[in-house]
Amino acid sequence: MFKNLIVYRLGEGWTASLEQVEEALDKARYVECGASQEKAVGWVEPRGEAHGPLLESVGGQWILKFMIEVKSVPGSVLNRKAKERAQQIEQTTGRKPGKKETKELKEEIKHSLLPMAFSKQGSVLVWIDQAARLLMIEAGSQGRADEVVTALVKSLDGFAVALLDTQISPVSAMAEWLTTQEPPAGFAIEQECELKAGDESKSVVRYARHPLDNDEVKQHIAQGKLPTRLALSWDDRVSFMLTEGMQIKKISFQDVVFEGKSADDGGFDADVAIATGELVQMLPDLINALGGEAQRPSLAPADAQPAPATSVTGAASTSADEDDSPPF
Repeated sequence: MFKNLIVYRLGEGWTASLEQVEEALDKARYVECGASQEKAVGWVEPRGEAHGPLLESVGGQWILKFMIEVKSVPGSVLNRKAKERAQQIEQTTGRKPGKKETKELKEEIKHSLLPMAFSKQGSVLVWIDQAARLLMIEAGSQGRADEVVTALVKSLDGFAVALLDTQISPVSAMAEWLTTQEPPAGFAIEQECELKAGDESKSVVRYARHPLDNDEVKQHIAQGKLPTRLALSWDDRVSFMLTEGMQIKKISFQDVVFEGKSADDGGFDADVAIATGELVQMLPDLINALGGEAQRPSLAPADAQPAPATSVTGAASTSADEDDSPPF
């Protein structure tokens, strides 16, 4: 649970109750794709129990789950069928279909093949911390998170968010920590990072399972390569990867977190309680390590649009935003 997090600041004006959110989400409940439907999205039960609530509250932390289903026809099949159809038209009429007609042929063929296409499903966990006024989306890419934010904005009246912004950019902070080998209090530098050059070479250096307290890393930074990813641990309890865009990836909990808990303590509630219990303590420390939060925007419902990916001043380049959540 919560392997990757993208963090947003909730608008101050949004104060819906659990019952109000449940009622709103129910109007956008997920329904599987129809025979000729390419995509279906909607809210499903986070606990996985049919006809259960769409919003679960565990220790005051709200958990939602967004389902995405996509049906697609392979491009190679589509092109082959379109070529065959175009040849038939040419043989019958003596004319070769133009670009516009070819495009229309492909759409027609795709529509006819969709009922036979396999569908892919993927889900996204959403965590709302009302007390801290934070929204966390368990997504491996900004595009996926934007889609979920859009769905929340459509479902919840007055809902508005902005990507969490800090006084010090993650790139600047990570470069300082690697150069001085002095991570912020409570954090430790682990053995993985990525450095990118900002010049035309766009060169990349990656370290994995390799000590980072050496002159080679410092030299790369001195020569203009800047860290876009850095593995960190917090309080010997949580390990994660911080990215240039303030995304928190590869989250894992150390054994000490589970001490005193028996196998019978498993299940949805226990998983949520453990994950949120650790992360609600770690996130404020991480924000403080980055100089504290930048001035909070005054968010009104009109501002409630999917936030663009955070831009980082001085970053070498934006890391490829892979999506770690299958099957997409």
